[in-house]
Amino acid sequence: MIDFEIPDETKLVRAQVREFVQSVCIPAEKNLNVDTFDEILAELRLKARAQGLWCPFFPIEWGGMGLKPLANALVQMELGESMLGALALNTQGPDDATMMTLLRHGTAYQHEKFLKPLVEGQKRVCYAMTEKGGGADATGMKTSAVEVGDNYVLNGDKWYISSANVADIAVVMAKTDPDAPRHQQFSTFIVELPNPGFNILRNIDTMHRHTPLGERLGAAHCEIQIKDLVVPKENLLGGRGQGFNMGQHRLGYGRLRHGMHNVAKAQRALDMAAKHVLERETFGKKLSDRQSVQFMLADCAAEIYKARLMLMHIAYKAENGLDMTQENSIAKIFLANMVHQVVDTALQLHGSLGYSRDTPLADWYTSIRSQRLVDGPDEVHRWKVGKNVLRAFERDGTTAMAAGGDLL
Repeated sequence: MIDFEIPDETKLVRAQVREFVQSVCIPAEKNLNVDTFDEILAELRLKARAQGLWCPFFPIEWGGMGLKPLANALVQMELGESMLGALALNTQGPDDATMMTLLRHGTAYQHEKFLKPLVEGQKRVCYAMTEKGGGADATGMKTSAVEVGDNYVLNGDKWYISSANVADIAVVMAKTDPDAPRHQQFSTFIVELPNPGFNILRNIDTMHRHTPLGERLGAAHCEIQIKDLVVPKENLLGGRGQGFNMGQHRLGYGRLRHGMHNVAKAQRALDMAAKHVLERETFGKKLSDRQSVQFMLADCAAEIYKARLMLMHIAYKAENGLDMTQENSIAKIFLANMVHQVVDTALQLHGSLGYSRDTPLADWYTSIRSQRLVDGPDEVHRWKVGKNVLRAFERDGTTAMAAGGDLL
C-alpha cells in the first residue's frame, strides 16, 4: 500500500524551499527586468547555493541535492510559485530533463564537456526534437543526419524549440536510419552553440505576450533552420538509433515537472483570489461572504487537492521502480486543465483587475494555455490512456488497473 507519510528530512527541505521562494524569489520579481535579470539571478543563485539548495533532482556527487521523486515533487510544487524559483536552483526546464538524459546516456567525455557546465549553472541547453510536419508524432520528423567521415552532417528544420535563444548547447534529434523500424530511425546529437549550421530564424509569436524579459528568462519558442550542421561522432548521445527512446524518457520527466509547477501556480492564484475576495466589497457586502464565491473557491481547492494526490502517487511509483506510464498521461491531461480552471477562476474573481496587467493573472492565463499542447496534446494522451483501458480489460477482465486500481 502507499505510505503517504512524508519523512521529516523531506518536510524540512520543503519548508526551507518554501521560505526561500516566499521571502527571496517572489520579492525579487518586483525589481526584475531585462537589465537587472543577470544580477538578480546571480544573487539568487548565490543565496540558494549557500543554503545547499541546488539542482534538487541531481545526484549529490554532481553537486545536486540528490532528492528522490517524492521530495523533488514537493520541492518543485514550491518553486513553481515564482518565475524565478526554478531558475534560482538551476532546475528550470528544458534544462533539467535534458541534463538527466545526458547523465544517464552520456559518455565520460560528454559528461565533462557538456554536462558539467550545465550542472554548475554556467550554461543552458535546449532540446531540438519538434518539427512542423511531425507535430505530436515525433516519428514524423524529417531532419536528417548523414555519416561523413568522422562526423555527421545534419539538415532540416525544427519548430517550437523552447529556450533555444538562451542556449549554449543544443541536443538535436535527427533521422540516421530511415530503413530501420520506426522507433529506431532516430539518433541524438550534442551541438555547441552558436553554430553557423544552427540558425534561429525567429522567436515564434504566440498568444502569450512576448517581452524582452520573457525571452531572457528562456520563455521563447524558436524556429530553427539546420543547414549542413557538422557534428563530430563523439557528440552522438546514447548510441545510434536510440534517439526516440531517450526522447520519450526525457519527456516523461518534463511532463511531471510541468505538472508540479502547475500545482504551484494554481496555489498562488488561489491565494491571490482568497486575499482579494476577503478585502473586496460590493453592494455593501464582502465578496468572501457570498456563497457563489465560496463555491468557486471550493471547486479550485478540490482540483488542487486531486492534483497533489496524483503527483504523490506517481512519485511513490517512481521511487519504487513501478511502471507509471498510464498515470503520467492521466496526470498530464488533468494538471494542464486544472491550472487553467484555477487561474481562470482567480481572474474572474478579480474582475477587471484580473484582466489587467496589474496582477500576473492575465499573463498566466495566456501562458498556461500551452500546457494542453506541449509534451503531447491532450488528445494524444487521452487516446493513449483509452487504449490502455481497453488493454487492461482484455487482460484482466476489468479496467481497474488502468484507473488507479493498484493504489492499495
